[in-house]
Amino acid sequence: MLDVSSDEITDGPLGRALAVLAAPMVAQHLVLVGQQVVDVFWVGRLGSEAVAAVGLIAPVIGLFGVGTRVGSAGGQVLVSQRVGADRLAAARRAATHCIGFTVSVNFLLAVAVSATAVTIVGLFDPGSAVAELAAAYLGVLAFSRVTSGVSDTVEASYVGAGDSRTPMWLNFLAIGVNLCLDPFLIFGWGPFPAWGIEGAAAATLIGYGVSAAVGLALLFSARTGFSLTTAAFRPDPTTARELLSIGLPSGGQSGVRQLARLVVVWIVSTFGGGAALAAYTIGARVASVVFVPAQALGSAATTLVGQNLGADRPARANRATWLGVGIGAVGLGVLGVGQWVFPTVLAELFVPGIADETLRLTVAYLQILAYGYWALGTIYTVQAGFDGAGRTEISMYATLLQYWTVRVPVAAVGAYVFGMGALGPFWAITVSNVVAALGMTTYFWRSTRDGMLSRAAESAGASAD
Repeated sequence: MLDVSSDEITDGPLGRALAVLAAPMVAQHLVLVGQQVVDVFWVGRLGSEAVAAVGLIAPVIGLFGVGTRVGSAGGQVLVSQRVGADRLAAARRAATHCIGFTVSVNFLLAVAVSATAVTIVGLFDPGSAVAELAAAYLGVLAFSRVTSGVSDTVEASYVGAGDSRTPMWLNFLAIGVNLCLDPFLIFGWGPFPAWGIEGAAAATLIGYGVSAAVGLALLFSARTGFSLTTAAFRPDPTTARELLSIGLPSGGQSGVRQLARLVVVWIVSTFGGGAALAAYTIGARVASVVFVPAQALGSAATTLVGQNLGADRPARANRATWLGVGIGAVGLGVLGVGQWVFPTVLAELFVPGIADETLRLTVAYLQILAYGYWALGTIYTVQAGFDGAGRTEISMYATLLQYWTVRVPVAAVGAYVFGMGALGPFWAITVSNVVAALGMTTYFWRSTRDGMLSRAAESAGASAD
């Protein structure tokens, strides 16, 4: 039922191929978000300062995940195009190069971030209580980027090959281990010491370590539809250049996004303190649950676009993109209505006993976010058309405009000029999402009329093994 072959991706019903690829990814993303939600649930038992610390660190650790984004994005696109062109040896080389690159970069970053955690947190001046917790959390969580990076790039290789079930089970494993360890390591249940907020970070590190080990073992065992051979580990400059040419713009896109989020978090912290940071954290976690379907659809559509371009079917790649956009926009729009109606229920679910200013800001932020959910559904899916064609630089430029010409200026003007406090950056997030959705869909429509996908198909087919 959840099997889809390369032939079905390039010749079968598009709706079924998209659904079969996306369904396991929706499940794995929901479980991933569930892990983040449960993390905040357990950390919330340590107090609102601990929740604020997690919210402060989220964009920081996201910024240092740029290396993973370079490897996973480049790997998925290259593997999908080469599988679509029936060039399996080249697809295997792409997978090994993306895994090796990610491990090397993430380990160096983890050492640097852990050593400077106190200095990094001090830049935001969140108050002594939040700063101490945030530095402790960051010092451990930085190393989870090594294990999660391996897990993510292994999963990207599978998805590029058209297998979204194996990544789903690997995510289930990582998150299951994480969730089981959370209360034991945070509160010291049983024989474990009570590590507090550091325990939450340690549980994440261990969970992804288990998933990475199992994922690599499966790749080498040939028990799945896509596997590696020893020949794939031969260094290949051409593959490395192609990986970087596709992955670096995606990494730049991620870096641009995370830097802007850091600025927004700084504004939120400056004008709202711990209450606003807690509201921001809760809103971000709830939003991550809501746009899971769009992320999964976008990833599935990227594989559909890449394999159809490799098979010289640009018109079908175009249809796959617009199908994903329509489903994403309508689906998230409906979810946004539910969030707007029940914001207090969601806030109290994360932090029992939440009240006063923290509750007021959280309810306001959840309702503000809801207005732009349809736009998030559009952004994640229209990017698939560009990324599957290898034009990841377009997504990077769009993100640069979204965050640095709209979000950050609107946040600053709202907070500083109009005296809106934390509500300024809250509204800036929704406004920037709407502007980006409208701009990207317009540009994609114009680009396809100018032959972007046809040129990408010619390029994918012309690449030598």
